[in-house]
Amino acid sequence: MITDTLKRFVGKLFGQQPPAMRRIGSSKHGIDRRNVSRHAIKVCEVLQHEGFQAYIVGGAVRDLIVGLEPKDFDVATNATPEQIRPLFRRARIIGRRFQLVHVVFGQEIIETSTFRAPASESQATDDHGRILRDNEFGTHAQDAARRDFTINALYYNPTTQEVIDYHNGVEDLKARSIKMIGDPRTRYREDPVRMLRAVRFAVKLKGTIHPDTRAPLQSMAELIENVPASRLFDEMLKLLTCGHAMDCLQQLRQDGLHQGILPLLDVVLEQPGGEEFIELALERTDHRIRSGKTVSPSFLFAALLWHQVDLRWKKRIQAGTPSIQALMDAADSVLDEQTEKLAIQKRFSADMREIWFMQPRFEKRLPKSIWRMFEQPRFRASVDFLQLRAAAHQFDSVLAQWWMDLANADDAGRAAMLEELSRLPKETSTTAARSRSRRRRRSPTTGGEHTDNPVAPE
Repeated sequence: MITDTLKRFVGKLFGQQPPAMRRIGSSKHGIDRRNVSRHAIKVCEVLQHEGFQAYIVGGAVRDLIVGLEPKDFDVATNATPEQIRPLFRRARIIGRRFQLVHVVFGQEIIETSTFRAPASESQATDDHGRILRDNEFGTHAQDAARRDFTINALYYNPTTQEVIDYHNGVEDLKARSIKMIGDPRTRYREDPVRMLRAVRFAVKLKGTIHPDTRAPLQSMAELIENVPASRLFDEMLKLLTCGHAMDCLQQLRQDGLHQGILPLLDVVLEQPGGEEFIELALERTDHRIRSGKTVSPSFLFAALLWHQVDLRWKKRIQAGTPSIQALMDAADSVLDEQTEKLAIQKRFSADMREIWFMQPRFEKRLPKSIWRMFEQPRFRASVDFLQLRAAAHQFDSVLAQWWMDLANADDAGRAAMLEELSRLPKETSTTAARSRSRRRRRSPTTGGEHTDNPVAPE
């Protein structure tokens, strides 16, 4: 096996010099130290005090330079996980494919990794070249070389307030150019998720993927099928919650990366009415994220898959299946098909079912059952989902607003609203029952469960 010394000699012989390290001062990179997590700074200071190198790295540095608020902060160091853990009161080593340390400060976790060496022949890979274990430690320069894109290979030292840049990442970032470090085809084989990340960064930064980095995307898209479903779910969640979800989906389709990632979503976007509902859901998701609000993965995926659940629900009702059973069967079939490619965690799929199963109950405004609905953990999320259906003309908007007012009211306000409801004639308290009654009078010869459509009241 060729030694590292021989590799460096061959590189020098053929002019393949390692990239030069650039130190960029605060006047040029523009990072305001006050916007940096004090816990991330603390981790760097502790490690540096012990004689180690330590930098804030990756997405946080990228976002700080362009004026975005980072979602989290990571630290890179030449200290090994076993050297890092004893230095902090709450720290644990995690991961097998990529071992690192989580340093915990209350609700914030600072992910701290040891400098990695570039991929080597000795590393375990699958038949397609994807790296299965990545725990070979290296130098600072090697760590920069093994990162995916130049804009992510940036290191911020909070002590000196300098940015360390080995691959002209600051220049690419200012040009909004997403450029792969090394040969794109090789890097995509090492980790196919990088193709999805390229799209996400380009859309988020309102930039473009460098031609050399973009060229292999369509021809290598099938490699995404080899990514573990759980990791694919995590990456898709990042993509859908980056604040530009619809733009990301459109870009994925343009680059041929959408097939098989969200199988049923591909079908929905091609069906009448499907794209409108998806656009509404993602626009509201983007608005919440840009407003600094949280987004529930359960709610997001419930919205993305609802159109298909709705269609199958209606078909089963028309075939004579009772409404609630039809909805349960429809939800199970959709989730079973989806989770073959995307491992939606059980806690999320359970919440999605609750949101979907609550929808028929909004048709009947019966005070006794409404009090029981308040006890459901996903009641508020289900009301929010109802507003989305109303915006897509799947539910009466006036009735949807009544439910929203009820959800927003305090206990006294809810009691007053339900007291008022109990005094109304029975026919006006149940919109769905009234609409079904009108349909029966118009079509006396029509029978069966299909006359009771709990999806779109008149």
